[in-house]
Amino acid sequence: MMRIFISSVQKEFAEDRQALKQYIEGDALLRRFFEVFLFESLPAADRRTDESYLREVSDSDIYLGLLGDEYGHADESGRSPTEREFDCATQSGKVRLIYVKGMEDERRHPQMAALIRKAGDQLIRRRFGTRPELIGAVYASLVQFLEEKELIRTGPFDAAPCRNATIADLDEERIHWFVRLARSARGFPLPEDSAVRDVLTHLNLLDQNRPTHAAILLFGKKPQRFLISSEVKCAHFHGTEVEKPIPSYQVYKGTVFELVDQALDFVLSKIDRWVGTRAKSAQAPTVYEFPREVVSEAIVNAVAHRDYTSNASVQIMLFRDRLEVWNPGHLSPALTLEKLRGPHASIPANPLLAEPLYLAKYIERMGTGIRDMIERCRTAGLPEPEIRLDPGFFILTLRRKAAQAGIKAKAHQAHEAHAEAHEAHVVLTDIEKRIMAACLNGPKTTPDLLELVGYRSRTGNFKHSLARLQKLGYVEMTIPDKPRSSKQSYRLTANGHNALGALEP
Repeated sequence: MMRIFISSVQKEFAEDRQALKQYIEGDALLRRFFEVFLFESLPAADRRTDESYLREVSDSDIYLGLLGDEYGHADESGRSPTEREFDCATQSGKVRLIYVKGMEDERRHPQMAALIRKAGDQLIRRRFGTRPELIGAVYASLVQFLEEKELIRTGPFDAAPCRNATIADLDEERIHWFVRLARSARGFPLPEDSAVRDVLTHLNLLDQNRPTHAAILLFGKKPQRFLISSEVKCAHFHGTEVEKPIPSYQVYKGTVFELVDQALDFVLSKIDRWVGTRAKSAQAPTVYEFPREVVSEAIVNAVAHRDYTSNASVQIMLFRDRLEVWNPGHLSPALTLEKLRGPHASIPANPLLAEPLYLAKYIERMGTGIRDMIERCRTAGLPEPEIRLDPGFFILTLRRKAAQAGIKAKAHQAHEAHAEAHEAHVVLTDIEKRIMAACLNGPKTTPDLLELVGYRSRTGNFKHSLARLQKLGYVEMTIPDKPRSSKQSYRLTANGHNALGALEP
């Protein structure tokens, strides 16, 4: 909280000072940043008056001077309290905002006219006539001050520079990983060996050579050092309510890519999974209780479109009867809950964050996410996703299937539908595509793959994806007769090359 010292003990501004204090501390925006000090608010004390008000000037962040016709009582040095306050603010390097009442200077006290000229030689003064004009001028000055200090913004949050961050806070290897993935997934135009600054410039992730919030969220070495609430909290409850003890609780940190991967792996490791037979294919198909694409879409949407100015984090909670994804934020004024279910324009809350996620095929651009989720849930025999707004949150709920006998029957039906679709077209997940892209330029060891696809360890999701690619015949071991060899690597097969080349650009 910053402090504003309003000068002048002259009687002509007594009501103006009180009005300014009430306005600033009552305004929804200004009261978040400022508190106002008036000299007459000081309690009685055994110390000199001039020492008191000069100390208060020195302890404040902004000096707000009101200059009128009266000069005030001059001390032994020939200066009034108002002029001494102004000089103290000048010597202390305070931000000075000076407002002069009236346009005519001829009727002013000579020393006040001289003070106005002295102030005018050092800074831009603002003249006013009425109290509403004064309040409007002060409001404009304080908003400009907040903008210059980068405490408020007029553009998207993700486009604003991240305070105290430098390019050294970005992970160069992760940026090169992104370029490789984006070139494979969407035909990203920059070469893999592009300089970091060139990649950031191309993606509009620099503001006067400073990394933006989007740059830190996408490629930061430690994004939560700058944006604490950007973490994702995942919890698994055995019942239908939030209650302790919590059987499984994880707080994930890292870039937005890592957050999505880790949260998705958490959910997939907790929900039911049905593995079919190889009756119709060399691969034993796997069907999750929730379609994998639906869970992924829900998580990606929450991470990509959340309000990063909120102190809350994305929360993912799995209950006995449902999965809830809580996204800090609100809908764009151009959208409604009903519009989300039909064709609608894509209006990303964080456009500079969304673009690299699109290039890496984590999200789509066309605003079809909710409709795709609805259709996939219907195909899987699940209720449609539920969407609601809670103060400060956008909440998406996926209902789990009714228990016991019905589950297996519906899962089998979903498996048959999936298997039939598989015969015509193999659907690859994002992580599977990234593993294949990583193997494109030669065999890769498991540690190499983990680093290239953005995983810190061999999660269940990573192991399952690698195993599925081998079953599909898209990736193979370089030492198949020694699967546990320390020299084991994985390479792309001819079928894998064809499948990767057939992916939509």
